[in-house]
Amino acid sequence: MNAELLIMFTLDCDRAYLHAHPERELAPDETRRYDEALARRSTGVPAQYITGHQEFWGMDFIVSPAVLIPRPETEHVVEAVLELARPKIVEQRAASPVIVDVGTGSGAIALALAKELPTAQIHATDISPQALEVARANAARHELTSRIEFHQGDLLDGFPPASLDFVVSNPPYVGSSEEDSVQLEVRKFEPREAVFAGPTGLEVIERLIPQAHRVLRPGNWLVFEISGTIADRVLAQLSGWDEVALRNDLQGIARVAIARRPFHLSS
Repeated sequence: MNAELLIMFTLDCDRAYLHAHPERELAPDETRRYDEALARRSTGVPAQYITGHQEFWGMDFIVSPAVLIPRPETEHVVEAVLELARPKIVEQRAASPVIVDVGTGSGAIALALAKELPTAQIHATDISPQALEVARANAARHELTSRIEFHQGDLLDGFPPASLDFVVSNPPYVGSSEEDSVQLEVRKFEPREAVFAGPTGLEVIERLIPQAHRVLRPGNWLVFEISGTIADRVLAQLSGWDEVALRNDLQGIARVAIARRPFHLSS
């Protein structure tokens, strides 16, 4: 798959063209470009950083070392939000749910939701100005700039209490104690602050949950990505929330945590 991505990058073509022209030979300058890409890949640089692209939710995203590479597992987060949001929109007739994607990175979750929920008001936050540049570029190339409001800040800073319908996130959730179990190319090349949360892996989630409780309207939803290694501890953090659930990915590993802000106003 990496070789195929790199040859498509070299020829500036899609997979359909590549398979339709198996006889295509590389020109000398193309051979040089391909060899350079292979040399970078051999050092561990992810193919997506070499090509500058990654597909997510059927959309082509620009990626750079400033952002985490979007992964198929994160699509489960989008699926969970859509399952909760669509009935809400139908029931309330043309309601415009207010959604924030916390730690948006490349903008993958925010743009996927903007594509699928045309009446939603979508915000995307990131503490990294470099990541927000990538997210804005992706919004522009998918003609969704007018649908998403971007904010630089730490988690949910700046959002008023009880102002949101969905808080959505793929936060850092790997503990530094697990570093040796993480793929070398991830820990060496992807932004460390987007992968590692701290010693236990819960440090960001422990801050996100009470902030989400504050900014969500009663009866509304927090949806975020996790790993199986922290699933039980995440459930403990969500004590006091309603309708708490975990969803597994296709490998049967806990991947998404879902919780509903209680209707009562006490913390």
